[in-house]
Amino acid sequence: MSVNAKHLATFILGAAAGVALNKYLQSEDGEKLAANLKEKANNLKTEAEGAIDKAPEYFEKLKTEGAAALLDSFPGLEKFLGELMGIKPTENPTSATEVKE
Repeated sequence: MSVNAKHLATFILGAAAGVALNKYLQSEDGEKLAANLKEKANNLKTEAEGAIDKAPEYFEKLKTEGAAALLDSFPGLEKFLGELMGIKPTENPTSATEVKE
């Protein structure tokens, strides 16, 4: 693999961009930018950790409310799925109101 002018120009431009970025980050404006980015990153990290803690509760709520919504929208769904899967109906089938509670 040979080095041609295009590769050399790309390397020089990359090095120049790195030097310029380093100079900028050492200035007062650059330090403010870096501090701002760190603060935003910490805020995102905190939000992500909070979302992870709330995920099981959210999915449990989604499961119960989703089941209730399906049963309300499609009254014969429980019987249909039971027949499809070969499950015998019980004496007291679950109703949408019982799922909500």
